Amino acid sequence: MNVKKIKETCLYVSDLDRCKAFYSKQLGFELIGEVKNRHVFFRAGESVLLCFNPIESGKGGTLPPHDGAGQLHLAFEVTKADYADWKQKLTASGIPMEQEFDWGDGFLSFYFRDPDNHLLEFVMEGMWER
Repeated sequence: MNVKKIKETCLYVSDLDRCKAFYSKQLGFELIGEVKNRHVFFRAGESVLLCFNPIESGKGGTLPPHDGAGQLHLAFEVTKADYADWKQKLTASGIPMEQEFDWGDGFLSFYFRDPDNHLLEFVMEGMWER
């Protein structure tokens, strides 16, 4: 048995409204779920990004508690053709790029931060498959 992909990834954020504005307005991710003061969920390509208020989601309820802290990292895969457009979109939105890295064989990625200081990355499709 093999895992096909990571279907959802979770971040813990301090301000859900600010989080929603960043991921939906600045990155253009589709908002697919929201419970006021608890969480906002986004579609990111074929995956789902879950953003939780750690205090409220840590209380549990219908589902087990979701809570955590600290700066996390996640990477969004984009096609090589769209890579430069994503860099331009983030720059135009005023999101500073921390670093771009050349992984060899024509594969690049760049790093930036969200409002909760999580390290985000856009990586060219196929980098991990070589």
